[in-house]
Amino acid sequence: MIDTLSQALNTGGPALWAIFVLSIVLSAVSMWKLSHFARLGIWQRKAAQTIAATGTIPQMRPPTDLRSVILIRTIAALEHPNYSQDMAKEECARVANQQLHSARQGLRLIDLIVTIAPLIGLLGTVLGMIDAFQALQDSGTQADPAALAGGIWEALLTTAAGMAVAIPASVLLSWFDSTIANVQADIEDMATRLFLSQK
Repeated sequence: MIDTLSQALNTGGPALWAIFVLSIVLSAVSMWKLSHFARLGIWQRKAAQTIAATGTIPQMRPPTDLRSVILIRTIAALEHPNYSQDMAKEECARVANQQLHSARQGLRLIDLIVTIAPLIGLLGTVLGMIDAFQALQDSGTQADPAALAGGIWEALLTTAAGMAVAIPASVLLSWFDSTIANVQADIEDMATRLFLSQK
């Protein structure tokens, strides 16, 4: 199995090895990102909705999901004797930015993979085509069309591999971005309801 994989990667040269490494990195980052989202409580809304509706912090085991943390810190700022409502809004925005920044960790790496995987594949193809045409030139009038075709398909292999990595990476990046955008919209809605209930 490993020998077969190694032989296939050697066919495409260094570019195919680089794309293979990028695919491993993408898989690792994606799995880490899913667990990171789970730890932040990205898909938990019920506790935060209750806090936004009641304007109170649960006394027994306060929730630790991202939305609830922001609302709890906002309520604490609203109840602080030295804070005005404007200052509480600033604290809410600060904590929200901090939490959303944490949620976006790792997305730049996926974005980088989306960008460079096809470029590495294209580079591998260009280098492979150069080798194929050099071999054609060296063979002179005795050129073997089958050998030339073999060199071309090996060169095109890296482009296909690069796209095969970039497409799922792009889908994952779009899904992660939309998930964070939904969380941001929830936070804005819940915080607005919270501030309106305090007036």
